[in-house]
Amino acid sequence: MAKEIERKFLVKGDGWRKLAEGSVYCQGYISTQKAATVRVRIVGDRGYLTIKGPSIKYSRAEFEYTIPIEDAQEMLNTLCDRPLIEKIRYKLEWGGLIWEIDEFDGVNKGLILAEVELTDEKQQIELPDWIDEEVSENPKYFNSNLVKHPFSQWQSDTNS
Repeated sequence: MAKEIERKFLVKGDGWRKLAEGSVYCQGYISTQKAATVRVRIVGDRGYLTIKGPSIKYSRAEFEYTIPIEDAQEMLNTLCDRPLIEKIRYKLEWGGLIWEIDEFDGVNKGLILAEVELTDEKQQIELPDWIDEEVSENPKYFNSNLVKHPFSQWQSDTNS
């Protein structure tokens, strides 16, 4: 079984920008149930279908497959919940690990998250100075939940 072990953090400042190159991502969710999340994603000229199990601390089952870009686009257009997740993903190496920084656009504009994949849940990591609060176990920061409760609505949610 494929397994994803990942920690997620809020990002502060712009110190990471000069170290990273970004790619445009567009992704949508066909299903976001407790037992599994089904995601369709386009990165550049490639399409992907990903199935993820429920998160337990930092880990979950993950299965990802390359699919024809035409199929991915059709799934995004016809099967995925709205809004779609739009972001630029930047990748950079820090402390011997690859960090992925997602700068969201659209209804999630203003949110910037960093993720790092690990080989073990207890793996020690060196945190860059542009890392802020850890949000690994906070479901509101899961991309699948940003469809249901976009970042642009968080302020109005607290005022209601």
